Amino acid sequence: MIRRASLLFAAFLMATPLSAQSDMVAVAEAALARLEAATDQLGTAEKARDRVAALTDTILAFEDGLAAIREGLRRVAVRERVLSERLRTQDAEIAALMGVLQSLGRENSPTVLLHPAGALGTARASMLLAEMGPAMNARAATLRSDLTEARSLRALQQAASGRIEEGLQQLQEARAALNTAIAERQPLPQRFTADPTRTAILIASTETLEGFASGLSQITEDDPGAALTMPDPDGNLPLPVNGVLLHGAGEADAAGVVREGILLATRPQALVTAPTAATIRFIGDLLDLGQVVVLEPRADSLIILAGLGRTYGKAGLVIPEGEPIGMMGVPATDRDELLSPSSEGAGTDRTETLYIEVRQDNRPVDPTTWFRLGPTN
Repeated sequence: MIRRASLLFAAFLMATPLSAQSDMVAVAEAALARLEAATDQLGTAEKARDRVAALTDTILAFEDGLAAIREGLRRVAVRERVLSERLRTQDAEIAALMGVLQSLGRENSPTVLLHPAGALGTARASMLLAEMGPAMNARAATLRSDLTEARSLRALQQAASGRIEEGLQQLQEARAALNTAIAERQPLPQRFTADPTRTAILIASTETLEGFASGLSQITEDDPGAALTMPDPDGNLPLPVNGVLLHGAGEADAAGVVREGILLATRPQALVTAPTAATIRFIGDLLDLGQVVVLEPRADSLIILAGLGRTYGKAGLVIPEGEPIGMMGVPATDRDELLSPSSEGAGTDRTETLYIEVRQDNRPVDPTTWFRLGPTN
């Protein structure tokens, strides 16, 4: 599997302009390294807890690898469209060029020897054609090269679609295995037990995240004890999901709603992990935000993640950094399309959004001061 991926990445690089190859090499090598490391870790995992960590890395590695293939496929598709359009608009030029080249090849043809202006005109025409010959041959070679490249790119697109389909199937298998591993592992430490009645009352009586966050301390059945400690993040926390920044804090979203957190565009069923060790203060449906996970990394600080399609764990659990806490959803009407290879390379596959809000002393904090946003974000 990894060898096939290596060959496919190499093919992408051959079809990519030299100026972009260095970026593609870095992406491909990083993705393949993650695949190899995750495969080795998965093969040596013996305990359920180890298996959860290994499967988490495997899923993230598949997401990285597929993202690299998607990027290569987009570049290939753009190049193929440019070449096809260029060849289509040059049909007349190609036909005329072929006619001239064929006439030049018939040196004994009367057409070459005769000219309406007589011998002098014939001589001048012969000299002109002789000078045009190398240029036309070079032009013909360029057109042949474009045609060959276009055909190669079409074949490469077909191969990439097959590899994406295989990768998606393996990714689905890893997700199913992760669900099983989480269900079978040893329980995580639990800091407190949430009272379901108090939780339901709090949900029903609040209309905003601020109101909900301020009442979280009221849903516990017992003393939760001391909170975890965490140093100041200083913008170094990893994002909980692979995504692209859509809206920053204080910016209006597509519906015109201004929120205090950031909104990431991500792919269906993308894995969501804990950006730091934390206590799960709440997990479940909330307001109009879908599935929500509220993490408490330290006293009086909350990380709110909203918009998940599935969640893992329960309130009160203490989870380590990188722990899977859920997956993004898949719209039922688009399920087949979103899981198809064509959608993976279309550039329109980031259909899910994850909302991230950070609150400190129940006041909103710009999440970009906590989380590390890379060039792709």
